[in-house]
Amino acid sequence: MTFSPLDSALLGPLFSTEEMRAVFADEARLAAMLEVETALAHAQARCGVVPTALAGALEAISPSALDADAIGQRTALSAVPTIPFVKQVQERLPAELERFFHKGATTQDILDTALVLQLRSALELIRTELTAILKALLALAERHRRTPCVGRSYAQHAAPLTFGYKVAVWLAGIAEVAEALPRLRQRLLVASLAGPVGTLSAMGTRGPEVLEAFARQLDLGVTSIAWHARRARMAEAAAWLSTLLGALAKMANDIAHLCSTEVGEVSEPFMPGRGGSSAMPHKRNPVSCTVIIAAQAAARGHAGILADAMVSLHERPAGAWHAEWHALPPLFGLASGALREARVLAEGLEVNAERMRANLDLTQGLLFADAVAGRLGRTLGRERAHALVEHAAAEVRRTGQPLRAVLEEMPEVAVADISGAFDLEPAVEASALWVDRAIAEAESIHRGLAAS
Repeated sequence: MTFSPLDSALLGPLFSTEEMRAVFADEARLAAMLEVETALAHAQARCGVVPTALAGALEAISPSALDADAIGQRTALSAVPTIPFVKQVQERLPAELERFFHKGATTQDILDTALVLQLRSALELIRTELTAILKALLALAERHRRTPCVGRSYAQHAAPLTFGYKVAVWLAGIAEVAEALPRLRQRLLVASLAGPVGTLSAMGTRGPEVLEAFARQLDLGVTSIAWHARRARMAEAAAWLSTLLGALAKMANDIAHLCSTEVGEVSEPFMPGRGGSSAMPHKRNPVSCTVIIAAQAAARGHAGILADAMVSLHERPAGAWHAEWHALPPLFGLASGALREARVLAEGLEVNAERMRANLDLTQGLLFADAVAGRLGRTLGRERAHALVEHAAAEVRRTGQPLRAVLEEMPEVAVADISGAFDLEPAVEASALWVDRAIAEAESIHRGLAAS
């Protein structure tokens, strides 16, 4: 039985990448736990706490030699996988070394630090995808910085802009989230080694020294005091992933609407067999958009779990920490699938500039109503000009005549020159100006992310 779509053979490939699922697989968790214990042995040996032979003995144990099913069965009794894991590893150690294994550490030290190692791999997968998405959106915004299209408000035609401007908004939204990734990585990649109540008392006064050596062995940072019951890092990761999915879903939502039959301004890249319907052979559904929007909707609940887990009781809570296990891996899984699909869109979106131009004319010039009101306002005053154009717009909708023709029949319009108000060039120029600014900012973020 499968309880999560991400673990499902049927649905998992839709919502998560194989690479991200591998990062959080049981095999990867056990391998990370063994790596953590080995690093602890190295650190303690350097500080004279355990024999130097312990680390070598641990390195000789393959993660594949551990029985994950048996550990799982025992976890149902112990509530944590570390206890049966430790027993299995001890059984594979020489008798003279067994009593030094796991010395001074506690269950949460091993699981949290193992999780951090998994997060390092997961964040690298995300960084790679984000870098590629930003690169592709930069090129798309530049390519269409002067391609005129309809600007929409409340899904209705509002005023002209360029498709490059629309892309630049997506680009800026994703880039500003991506910019925070290096800082998040620094916050997350810290070791946990504090013992049962956070003081690492088994190490005596050498606790901080052992912690420093342990962290160096794993190339992780350290904190000034235990973070067993300080879960802001995990909540920050969840909030960042949720925000990232929101930025991706903004783009996907726009594209899904632009793909609709009545709009038809863009299409997802064509792939044989993709986006079809079991009943309607002509359909070309926006699959990438669907995955991204669904991921964003599912993420909100998971992020809330991590926020609630911050309300920890004393030095070790009952349940709050365990609840994190249900939320953080799925969030990374959802993000991986959404990023994969966002890259498909960014790199392969098909743009129909001719349809964009045709849609500009769809409302018989109403897109230029604001520009007309601005010109009339110079001689008639703002309120009178606005009322006049509003009345003219009603006539356009009633009669189907072009806005310009309706206005030219009004005697009040004779006092002003409105011909230039129907020129697309000012809107194109204004849009391109903002596109250039967004590109410059996103390029800087892209370079920083690529180098991090």
